[in-house]
Amino acid sequence: MSLVAQCAANAVKRGIYLSEAGTGHLTQHVRAGRHVLLADEPVAVGGNDAGPGPYDYLLAALGACSSMTMRLYAERKSIPATRFAIRLAHRRIHAEDCADCETKEGNIGEITRDIVIEGNDVSDAQRARLMEIADRCPVHQTLTHEIKIRSRLVPRGEG
Repeated sequence: MSLVAQCAANAVKRGIYLSEAGTGHLTQHVRAGRHVLLADEPVAVGGNDAGPGPYDYLLAALGACSSMTMRLYAERKSIPATRFAIRLAHRRIHAEDCADCETKEGNIGEITRDIVIEGNDVSDAQRARLMEIADRCPVHQTLTHEIKIRSRLVPRGEG
């Protein structure tokens, strides 16, 4: 197998595969490598509440990436942070209510991210730097830059 074909095969293996679980109206099986997860919606919106919802996973991705990025930076710079904890929430707001947003019409998504940096010996300057580093995590960068999602219908027999 050529190097290009190997890279393509590895990219497919690292991707996420979803399919309806067949156990609930909206319940999905999510396969991420060797990990199998469930996604669903709350009962109030037609799901079975069998797992986190899509926005829960989006927030979890941002929080995990932020914490991991700060941890790696703290270790590299010998910052004595003992633990990072992050609380995230998502909501839709009116663009006109957002003073620092470029969009001025319609609705926009707003994610709040509250970060706790534990460690008595972490200076205020180190805490400020770690907060800057949180914004450099790859998921944060993806969410704050232009994203193009390209969808294609898989021909019958190839799925």
